[in-house]
Amino acid sequence: MRLLPSVTMAAALAATLPAAAEDSMVIQVKRMSMETATAIAKAAIDACREKGIQIGATVVDRDGIPQAALRDTIAPKITLEISQGKAYAAVMFNVATSQLADRANSPIGRVPGLIMSPGGLPIEVGGSLLGGVGVSGAPSGETDAECAQAGIAAVQTDLEMAL
Repeated sequence: MRLLPSVTMAAALAATLPAAAEDSMVIQVKRMSMETATAIAKAAIDACREKGIQIGATVVDRDGIPQAALRDTIAPKITLEISQGKAYAAVMFNVATSQLADRANSPIGRVPGLIMSPGGLPIEVGGSLLGGVGVSGAPSGETDAECAQAGIAAVQTDLEMAL
């Protein structure tokens, strides 16, 4: 007969476990390594080099903080500032910056540090936002975006396998 209260308590405790797990006080966040961020920026530069274009590329983490910033040999300094703004906008809105054009001339588009022109992409793997990449220096934003996509593609499979 003493077993019954123990079994009842165990069942009651088990029933509350899923609820406790949902209300966890700690949240695990996936992050890119510095090496991954650098590989993305380098692959973006390499993709634009193949087109004969010198660019700057910045990779930010999920909080918009730069993790890697590379500028090709003769790319102007401003390419880094613009690429960082594109990467920041991509991660803050979790969309390609080409999708933000209609917001660029609104109050949100005037927030310091946001650049809402094509060339910034979020970096997502397995439903997790890891960061953003921005590219600047190509003759068009579409080419900037192509090079940014090449940067992500260079590590996409490895990132998917790591999750």
